[in-house]
Amino acid sequence: MAEKLMKEPSGDSSFLTNSNAAFLADLYAKYLKDPDSIDSSWSNIFANLDADAADLLKELHGASWQQEQFTIPQEEFNVYPAEAIMKPINEPKITAADLAELSGDPQQILDSIHALMLIRSYRVLGHLESNLDPLGIEKRKPNIELDPAFHGFTKNDWDREIYVASFLGGTVATLREIKAQLSKIYSGTIGVEYMHIQNSEQKSWIQDRLENYEERYNLTREQKMGILDALVRAEHFEKFLHVKYPGAKRFGLDGGESTIPCLMSILNRALDNNVDEIIFGMAHRGRLNVLNNVIGKSAKAIFSEFQGTPAHPDDVQGSGDVKYHLGCSTTRTFGDKQIHLSLTANPSHLEAVDPVVLGKVRAKQAQQNDDTRSKIFGLLMHGDAAFAGQGLVSETLSLSELPGYRVGGTMHLVINNQIGFTTSPKHSRSSPYSSDVAKMIQAPIFHVNGDDVEAVSFISKMAMDFRHQFKKDVVIDLFCYRKHGHNEIDEPAFTQPLMYQAIAKQKSTLEKYADKLISENVITADEYKQILKVYDDELQADFKAAETFKPKKADWLDGVWAGFNIANDDNRHSITGIPEKLLKTIGAALTKHPDGFTVHPRLERILKEKAAKIESEKDIDWATAEALAFGSLLCEGKQVRLSGQDSGRGTFSQRHAVFRDQQTEAAFIPLNHIQPVQCEIEVLDSPLSEMSVLGFEYGMSLADPHKLVMWEAQFGDFANGAQVMFDQFISSGEAKWLRMSGLVVLLPHGYEGQGPEHSSARLERFLQCSAEGNWQVANCTTPANYFHILRRQIHRNIRKPLIIMTPKSLLRNKMAVSSFRDMIDNTSFLPVIGETDPKANSKDRVILCSGKVYYDLLERRMGEPSCKVPIIRVEQLYPFPAKEIAEQLKSHQHAQVIWCQEEPENMGSWAFIDRRLEKVLVDLKFKNSRPIYAGRAESASTATGYNQKHIEQQNALVNEALGLKSS
Repeated sequence: MAEKLMKEPSGDSSFLTNSNAAFLADLYAKYLKDPDSIDSSWSNIFANLDADAADLLKELHGASWQQEQFTIPQEEFNVYPAEAIMKPINEPKITAADLAELSGDPQQILDSIHALMLIRSYRVLGHLESNLDPLGIEKRKPNIELDPAFHGFTKNDWDREIYVASFLGGTVATLREIKAQLSKIYSGTIGVEYMHIQNSEQKSWIQDRLENYEERYNLTREQKMGILDALVRAEHFEKFLHVKYPGAKRFGLDGGESTIPCLMSILNRALDNNVDEIIFGMAHRGRLNVLNNVIGKSAKAIFSEFQGTPAHPDDVQGSGDVKYHLGCSTTRTFGDKQIHLSLTANPSHLEAVDPVVLGKVRAKQAQQNDDTRSKIFGLLMHGDAAFAGQGLVSETLSLSELPGYRVGGTMHLVINNQIGFTTSPKHSRSSPYSSDVAKMIQAPIFHVNGDDVEAVSFISKMAMDFRHQFKKDVVIDLFCYRKHGHNEIDEPAFTQPLMYQAIAKQKSTLEKYADKLISENVITADEYKQILKVYDDELQADFKAAETFKPKKADWLDGVWAGFNIANDDNRHSITGIPEKLLKTIGAALTKHPDGFTVHPRLERILKEKAAKIESEKDIDWATAEALAFGSLLCEGKQVRLSGQDSGRGTFSQRHAVFRDQQTEAAFIPLNHIQPVQCEIEVLDSPLSEMSVLGFEYGMSLADPHKLVMWEAQFGDFANGAQVMFDQFISSGEAKWLRMSGLVVLLPHGYEGQGPEHSSARLERFLQCSAEGNWQVANCTTPANYFHILRRQIHRNIRKPLIIMTPKSLLRNKMAVSSFRDMIDNTSFLPVIGETDPKANSKDRVILCSGKVYYDLLERRMGEPSCKVPIIRVEQLYPFPAKEIAEQLKSHQHAQVIWCQEEPENMGSWAFIDRRLEKVLVDLKFKNSRPIYAGRAESASTATGYNQKHIEQQNALVNEALGLKSS
């Protein structure tokens, strides 16, 4: 068809083929770039163009004009007056019709202009008339702007030849032919949204690929048979499970089987582009099918799990998870090429895995020195309702172009079942498409009818090529349906009777495609039956083999995790002190900046004070101890990454890990300039998102156990915004999926009268999730202990997440300081710190506490000379340090043990500590084996918003713990 339409334009006077058109288009482009660069007479004209005429000139500027067409040299553009080419026009606005009067036959010119406007409308809006729904339920109304009449054509114009530039290479055709081509390209079973993209190169690339559609319609027999094979495997895998395990939940792909040829097309194109690894993320819909037919997990392994065999060997501890949440990692060979594929484990929180995958991709790109981000990429699969409804989607999309989080583009595949659980689209979103959220990052969106599987294959390859070319996110919106209910035992007709009446009458995608290939004589009916038999026999053999299948050794301590061990009591501690000379070297670097670099005057003063403390080797505050820990790891060849909403400066202006030149805003990171050979720290001010950023950092920690990866909340309570990450991934990922993480989470915590939202990091929630040694929860009181717990995180041969309550007021508390002697040589993290004042030797009462309240207790005791109550600090709350606490308490067997905390009684550590501490006291044969609580009363809110009330409560709990009267 394209060749037929390619005719030479007739007539030398045509506006669109003479020098005027090219001249005007280029001149207008120069005007847009800089109005002062051209003669003022032209500027005045262009300033008065109406929108249609302006769009036309932009369109013409993108056409492939030959430079020799110009009669006026380009260097003269800025001096040639308008009158030399164009007659004066007196109307206040110049219209497309006015431009047509410049030269040639006005009707011919107007036809060309109107045709270009019609083409442009199709490029922008053609998707609105596309045939996307395989069920035919969605009745799409004709769009007025796609009607030639809207652009000035009449019925008499349908068969008149028109010339249009920049469409199919420059075409002479009748309006009827142009309209048919436009409908075929933009309103068939493919609908594309790309005109919202501001990058002209990207738009032109998509336009050229769509309008030169030979790749779509000229598939070889081999390519068609590959598509057929993928469909056979997709459909018959689900049918086999449905027959063999009736009533079992599997969240099958039935109705969306074209997902598999879509993924295989992406995979094949990735191999063409020399991709080494793809990291997948998806929810449960179709997961088993993808595991088997794309990732390469054997069918017998999947069948064995249906028959009750655990996915992991018997000697591996952990709770495990349902089969449609599990991940898998394989290396597949296609011809002479190999590619590593991994599917990241995911809970039923549908989009929660999105940022985790991106974090893994970024970490692996760094490990493989994939600076161009061409060898490794992420592919996320979404449900339509979740993609539109879950805020985490937009949070994750917003990371796509940020320097510290960029992965070079993510492939998004929306498996559009046109329903969410039981909710129809009209009730689940306000936008026309579920994919509309992706427009926020100007990602191209390819809608495609899943029953046109050749169109699916074409779009999949095109999307993959776009990602590879531009390193930018791209979305495929695969319209299909869900044959069964939310799961296989659900009755969907309760809520969608009409949809499921249509589905009951629907031929499957495989049946439709097989009929097509048979009608085209690509295969015979008998050959098709044989293909089905071969695959069904294969499944039957795997089903038989599943009876004796035993999973191989778990792969969780392979690859970059080789050498790491499962945690036990013996390997949880580590000597983490460093030589004094190294401390001084790091400390000196922290206070220097390049010559000519202008730091803020207040920061200059802070640096001088810091330098004096480093020189004296004492009074080391929290921020300095943290920087010493970071610097020591960098000097030891370990990478460090810290991200959070204000991490560079620090929420409380305490860190200053990044200096900013006050004249140029240039950044300088002192920690990256300690010594000639060292690793570098990444300190990132993240977007204002908790869920996506924490998920991203968790993903990085999964992929790189040798890097100290940290996420810092602006205030500890901001962790609430990422609760799913804590509950479903960080606390339980190892138990469910055998995936270790060494992620560190820094949560500013402490009651300073800042109200309910800025006091509590909800320590109790993390302790409630603590079990089976799953992570560590700490609330340190000294900079040295903080220094050690950070270094310990990397120096042990185990990896466990660390949740640490970091302080606010203690950052500048004169008592909350340490000396070099607490950080050098054979020193290490102390889970419990006993009383340091020998005069505090009361035998009647002893206080245990954690975190900042220790200094409130200490200050009050110092103001009451007669008070001798010892105070023991529990620095690590979980794993509970029972032995260390017992060691500190064994000389106080006749004392009353007090647990003091700032938080209300129903929050904080008390509910967690109570019985554990009682067990310690019983084992020590304490006379009073029940600890006594001293703290705020139970409360629905974490803290009061009134400062005076806060002070009264704080004084009362401190006095109660010490056994003193309120002052």
